[in-house]
Amino acid sequence: MKIENSVAVITGGASGLGLATVEKFVAMGAKVSIFDFNDIAGAAVVERLGDNVMFVKVNVADEESVKAAIAATIARFKMINICINYAGIGGAGKTVGKNGALPLSDFNKILQVNLVGTFNVLSNAAEQMVKNELVNGERGVIINTASVAAYEGQIGQAAYSASKGG
Repeated sequence: MKIENSVAVITGGASGLGLATVEKFVAMGAKVSIFDFNDIAGAAVVERLGDNVMFVKVNVADEESVKAAIAATIARFKMINICINYAGIGGAGKTVGKNGALPLSDFNKILQVNLVGTFNVLSNAAEQMVKNELVNGERGVIINTASVAAYEGQIGQAAYSASKGG
């Protein structure tokens, strides 16, 4: 797939790997919709990179938040060709720590963002991609990032490792 003239949704695009991808895609001629929770950083990216970038404050774990962000992207850029999922959170928590078992709510929060949130965004983006005309046998591309933590967990990262192993 060619990056030039494509429309990409990039979660976690206001910082880190997501931001680096946003910058590269814009430099290559793509339009980018940043889905991120950090509205201050997101607004700064849009101001710096210009009209080919939009920012939508999104909780990837919330279905309505994602659906609204997808709709805003379609309204502005008319299609989605690429979806790249970087959004994720961490949190220290041993399976059993000084205060007892890791609260299930802490474990679930990380899984909801890192695992369920990834599926939430990719499935809603794919719903739009299937409407695209075939170009060289493709309607779109979805890339999900993971972590070596899926295979080599670290002490105190039970939920994060589980979320990356999916």
